[in-house]
Parts: sequence; C-alpha cells; structure tokens
Amino acid sequence: MKYRVAVQMDPIDRINIRGDSTFALLLEAQARGHELAYYTPERLILREGDVFARTNPLSVRDEPGNHFTLGEERREALASYDVILMRQDPPFDLGYITATHLLERLHPKTFVVNDPAHVRNAPEKVFVTEFPDLMPPTLVTRDRAEIQSFRAEHGDIVMKPLYGHGGGAVFRVTTDDLNFGSLYDMFSVTYREPWVIQKFLPAVAKGDKRIILVDGVFAGAVNRVPAADDLRSNMVRGGAAQATEQTPREREICERIGPALRARGLLFVGIDVIDGYLTEINVTSPTGIRAIKNLGGPDIAALIWDTIGKKRGG
Repeated sequence: MKYRVAVQMDPIDRINIRGDSTFALLLEAQARGHELAYYTPERLILREGDVFARTNPLSVRDEPGNHFTLGEERREALASYDVILMRQDPPFDLGYITATHLLERLHPKTFVVNDPAHVRNAPEKVFVTEFPDLMPPTLVTRDRAEIQSFRAEHGDIVMKPLYGHGGGAVFRVTTDDLNFGSLYDMFSVTYREPWVIQKFLPAVAKGDKRIILVDGVFAGAVNRVPAADDLRSNMVRGGAAQATEQTPREREICERIGPALRARGLLFVGIDVIDGYLTEINVTSPTGIRAIKNLGGPDIAALIWDTIGKKRGG
C-alpha cells in the first residue's frame, strides 16, 4: 500500500544526512513509493477544529549538499495524510507541547509516529524515572541543599537540563570542583525547570550505548565513545560510533521497558545505557539508525516502515 506521508521536522537544509535518522526514514519511504511532503512546526495551523499545514512536496537523495527537492508550497488539511512523522528536535518547550496537542487531534486516523499525546506525557529524562532500579542514582530538583547532599553521598556527579538534548549543557562536577557554585548559579538563571543530577559513571569513557527499540522490541544498537577531551558521547558532539552487541543486562532493560513503550504508542524509541545503567528514554526524535546500518547492523528504517504498515493494516 502506498501512503501519503508528511514529515514535521526542523529545516531540512540544515541536517547532516549521514547521521540523520529522519532522513533515513524518508529515503526508505520514498523507496517504497510513498508520497512525501515536508513542513516545519511553525507552519502548523488550527482553524475551526481542523489542523492544516503549509507543506511542500518532497523528494530526497542520499547526496550530501544535494539531498532534497521541494515542490510548490500548498495549504493542506493534515487529515488527508495517512502517516505523519513528528521528528523535530527538542527543546521540549511550550512550542513542542503545542505541536503535540495539534497532532493529537489527528491520531490515530492519521497515524502519527510517535503518538503525540504520549510524546508529550513522556519527556525523556522524566519518563525514565519510572524505572529507578534500572538507573544510576538520580535526582531531579533545582534545590541547592538537595544537590549538595546528593553530591556528598555520591561524589562526582553529572548535571544536565531536564529538557535538553544532544548533549547540550551536560557537566561533570567532581567532588572538590570549585565551579559548583558558579554552575548552580548559571543553571538557576538559564533554566526555570528542575535539573537532572546523576552519579557520574566512569565507564562512560568506554561508551554510551544507544539502543533502538521498535514497538517495544530491541532492533539494534551502536556504542558511542566520547572524544578524549569530552564527557559527552553524542555523535553530534564528536562521539565515535562503534559496532556493539546486546548484553544480558541490556536485554533485561529492553524487556522491562518494552511493554510500557507499546502501551503508549511509542513506536520508535532510543534508549541510552552506560555500564548497564539506563540513563534516558528518547521518544521525541531519536537518532542512531544510520550509524547502526553503516556498521553492518540491521536496516531499522525498513523495520519501522514495516511496523507502520502492520499498524495501519497495509
């Protein structure tokens, strides 16, 4: 069955197609003969109960610097599409939340990946706390006394914004780090939300594993090793991708969280695991599927479209 597919994403001219999971999904959709259209979130429209967008017909090519062609802009009812990929990156702010409210009006008749209501209700660094026994010691707060007490108990810690992404503003604070006060002040001014504070895991130097689950089932993984001079292993921050295998502990983690993902309609999810500890459950716009395939792993983009087809009945 051929679908009309709209993708809601960040500006397509700015993406790095070599590592971009959205682009992998678009290439696979086009190869299957699906009709593609593109729009950015600010082009969403709600009028008299109906959701529209100013879209452009889209064709894609796996050629850096020449990777897309857009047709003439048109105003369309998004209910006329079979599938919408909600793939813009965070920040997970009120603009992001508003987009989930609008797309929620369409799902599931127009199948939205991931289910927008549950994207809204499962922020990556909050949803993961439903599985505290799988996580490293973790604190969510902006209370200084609580952070100091946690630091005294666990020694070196990591501080990061609750709604950040891509490794932005992730700091390691050592036991005797004199920058803690200044860092606390900076976070207080910059972020209104609580922050995530976790026990630092030294094994991150050997890699932060990104595991992809499709409809709650393990689909593939890549180990992301940070550069020698950086804490962060995100590939957009210079982390190196390595082939990897699933460990028994990681199998246990996937089996534990899989039913919760399926129940929420979170079809495409990326989790982060360091030294056997679950640190995040990424549901907004997870990455990693191109790196996994490039390292000889499975074609997860094809698996995702197979799964969408089964859920849509075609």
